[in-house]
Amino acid sequence: MDDSCWESSDYEILAEIGQGSYGKVYKARERREQQRLIAVKRLNIPEEPDSGIPQFVIREVALLRKIEHFNHPNIVKLLNVSAGWQNQKFDLTLVFEYIDQDLTTFLSRASAKGLAKDKIKDVMRQLLSGLDFLHTNTVIHRDLKPDNVLVSSRGVVKIADFGLARIYTYHIALTPCVVTLWYRAPEVLLQSSYMSSVDMWSAGCIFAELFLLRPLFCGFTEIQQLQKIFEVIGLPDEEDWPIESPVCYTPAWVETKPTAQLLPSLAHEENDLLSQFLAFNPAHRISACRALAHPFLADRNSEDE
Repeated sequence: MDDSCWESSDYEILAEIGQGSYGKVYKARERREQQRLIAVKRLNIPEEPDSGIPQFVIREVALLRKIEHFNHPNIVKLLNVSAGWQNQKFDLTLVFEYIDQDLTTFLSRASAKGLAKDKIKDVMRQLLSGLDFLHTNTVIHRDLKPDNVLVSSRGVVKIADFGLARIYTYHIALTPCVVTLWYRAPEVLLQSSYMSSVDMWSAGCIFAELFLLRPLFCGFTEIQQLQKIFEVIGLPDEEDWPIESPVCYTPAWVETKPTAQLLPSLAHEENDLLSQFLAFNPAHRISACRALAHPFLADRNSEDE
């Protein structure tokens, strides 16, 4: 049966809203109870002899089950899971709460003047609250970008798409092919070991994008991405360069020295927080918990008056 015609007795498919390597995401409506809108992620995976269910599928469902128990307001809610073999394909259906836009769409609708500072603070507080929850529970998202951050009509921010997420332990062996290029941390680009700090780099890229209304680093290759990063943050000290990286350190990475402030258009506090997000050395990068306590985000007086 064609995917566009597929439906369930529990819900009615209304429209296809996304497509990936292994399946599609649909907007749907429940047939019973509240008849609420839901998002249905349906994966169709061809059967491979002796391989069983793909590891990434098991991993995503296990992580979603792990975190759903806590019902965190800034993590998208998993409502149901069904799985089985149909027509020699492994069919997995994940049902989520429906949020009508992602952060990319939200920013595309922003005024040319940009977002209000209070709105930027609100989005970042919610995003960091979700990240702090994940990292406290030893989960790395590994693909944080505006497309995977949902914003409801009421302004609630929710982290979504855990297809690349992993539970981590100290210096676990992790694949280098994670995080969309523009939001990828230097240690990943340099094929070095990494931890939850990769998510904080991505959060810093999103933080800058909330001000700029465009991505901060837009490289087309990993080398070009590194060059664009160094043009803004400067070339790191050689002792901070990962020893295990196959990419050699050279002063020729950048031709000119960057300005003292990462983004001259930002105020001092904003630049200070951004510089801590975008620290080259992951050991010096700010955590989600500490970012929430940063003066730029911790001061609510102007909003509460």
